[in-house]
Amino acid sequence: MHSDHYAPPTTLLGLLQRGRGQGARIAAEDRMSVAELVHGCIRWDWRWDSQVDDRHLYLARLIRDLELPLGPVVEMATAQDEDTRDRATGVLELLVLAGSADARAALPDFVPEEDEPSARRPVRRPDPYPERDSTGLLALLRDPAAPEGARTSALVALSLRPPEPALIPLVPGLGSADGTRPLPLLGKAVERLAEQAVPAAREWAASERAWLAEIGYAVLAAHGDEGDVPALIAELERRWVDRSWCGPDELARGLARLARFGPEAAGAVSLLRRFWLCTPHSYERADYLEALSAMGAPGMAEAYTESLWDCEPRARLLAVEHAPDRPDVRERLALLRDDPMEEPEVREAAAERLAGLAR
Repeated sequence: MHSDHYAPPTTLLGLLQRGRGQGARIAAEDRMSVAELVHGCIRWDWRWDSQVDDRHLYLARLIRDLELPLGPVVEMATAQDEDTRDRATGVLELLVLAGSADARAALPDFVPEEDEPSARRPVRRPDPYPERDSTGLLALLRDPAAPEGARTSALVALSLRPPEPALIPLVPGLGSADGTRPLPLLGKAVERLAEQAVPAAREWAASERAWLAEIGYAVLAAHGDEGDVPALIAELERRWVDRSWCGPDELARGLARLARFGPEAAGAVSLLRRFWLCTPHSYERADYLEALSAMGAPGMAEAYTESLWDCEPRARLLAVEHAPDRPDVRERLALLRDDPMEEPEVREAAAERLAGLAR
């Protein structure tokens, strides 16, 4: 059964569940003992956020590079559980790209795309209130009797228009009826206000309402100044204690930005390293890596080297750019450059880095 309980990040299972590069490197040292663990990471979905956390390529590489039995993956591709089938099929499709005859036999109808996948263009929402000006939208948001759906539509409309400073004093009152969450797209509408929202955001961050505090910290991380560093570090510490895995990446990006203005942000290095090592939300790992680098944290050469094996393409891109020039790094870069399963941008970056090193 699926479980949100991860093994400790100091264990091989915990590393594999998180898609950490160190897990792949350790697994290569004892191939015969890892097959069950790798198959288990396909059978059960350990991703914290299945919509963004990457695992298929990481697991397909382990199957291929360690020459692990493919039979259990083929069997999972016909499982009754749809999610299990999808995970197994995703791994098999990548192995077809890598030239696996067994994977091809399991997926006879699969036709790989010959061209590089085109990035999806974000769909622009239509303005739900094209006939109303911003004054009318703000009046709707102030109306406590207005249905939540109508107020949400007003926020959608505001998020599509130039920033409206008059929204700022209304923010604390724009929560759901039960007070547990903000109205949808409130954060997006506030985000457009940028520096204008900073003074109010300092008050929001101190709120006992979690959703309002979260919006406040997001504004401070994106647009606050060096005076906000202690509050951002304290919030990062709170989220570590609470094991709040979704969202600390915003704080990491903010502290990385503020590290340019003084040494105070470096007080977050230990926390950021813990998040990088332990988070099950692999999508955020690249932000911790960038923040640690911006703060001049020790050990970055090894962190970047490990990240050449990371499950997340953004982490691999950073590693391709910054890993030290060593024989083992060059060997890995060549493998990334030539791997038909790899993301096109990572292959291209690895080729450029190797060409630069050769020059």
